[in-house]
Amino acid sequence: MMTLLVSIPLSSPLGQRIAFVQHLMSLAVVEAVRTLPGYEDIELKVKWPNDIYYSNLMKLGGVLVNSTLMGKTFHILIGCGFNVTNSNPTICINDLIQEHNKRFRTNIDPLRADTLIARSVTALERLIRIFEEEGPGAILPVYYKYWVHSGQQIRLGGEDGPLAWIVGIDDSGFLQILQEGKDIVTVHPDGNSFDMIRNLIIPKSS
Repeated sequence: MMTLLVSIPLSSPLGQRIAFVQHLMSLAVVEAVRTLPGYEDIELKVKWPNDIYYSNLMKLGGVLVNSTLMGKTFHILIGCGFNVTNSNPTICINDLIQEHNKRFRTNIDPLRADTLIARSVTALERLIRIFEEEGPGAILPVYYKYWVHSGQQIRLGGEDGPLAWIVGIDDSGFLQILQEGKDIVTVHPDGNSFDMIRNLIIPKSS
């Protein structure tokens, strides 16, 4: 639905943790809806690393980030799309609002795409400013409030891999997991999986 161009100084807190940009954009979309009065309980959530979900059930949107370092500045193209009014082929934000109205006998209005784009961009600007001023520690509590992975179990490296639990993301924006009887480690997507949570690899220590 939109592409944003953002410039981030390499020496800044976000420039040193550039992978966080995709997390901030996903969070901005969720906050664009859930910080509206009356819309706080719409079950829009973030899925690491770059998806927007209905609860933990269905994808509603996603983020793609392309960054180029020129001199001492990252020039970042953020592509973001999310279903607002189109029920097919999956589900959209206004479907969630309609279901919320039926379930709780409320009468909140459907949302317009241009409204959500504007609110998402405003939310992203605010999140970037907070990150640059206070670092990831100021963002992560809000991110965890809306993410789908609390207590989630995964298999490392595929369906036959060892069982682990997702515990959070590290200061660089990568996923942290805990295997029974072992220390918390950082994992990366394998780069080949459609669902990045299903196939994760533990990076080799240097």
